[in-house]
Amino acid sequence: MKIRVVSSKNEIRDLDPNERIIHMAFRPSNVDLLELIKKCPRLRAIQMPHSYARTMADAMHGFLNMQGIDLLEGDVWGHRKDLDEYVVIEDDTLKEIKNLINQGVASDDIQSKVKAAAKLNPDLIKYIAKIESVA
Repeated sequence: MKIRVVSSKNEIRDLDPNERIIHMAFRPSNVDLLELIKKCPRLRAIQMPHSYARTMADAMHGFLNMQGIDLLEGDVWGHRKDLDEYVVIEDDTLKEIKNLINQGVASDDIQSKVKAAAKLNPDLIKYIAKIESVA
């Protein structure tokens, strides 16, 4: 699984329309988010730091929800955008989450087991568990 890191509003216009998960590494305005949704119609999740998500307008939260786009709070620790514009979640981590789901492990327990090993944020782990349980 790949998460596209967007560091500035200028990068939005150059995104691949097939992007599914985006990490916003800057504080986006409502206009930036609308442009992102228009540019990437297959978008299913936007991740941003807690401080950015907390200051986002309630109307935008509702709009994202109506569009079926999950808002995930978290950061991409240790990622260097100058080396790669994507954060890659290893297949082994995805398999581990899927195995835990198949064993009937609760979402919160999956989160605690995977968080330390994979260095992923809790919201992202819950999102992966959600999409893996549907797949």
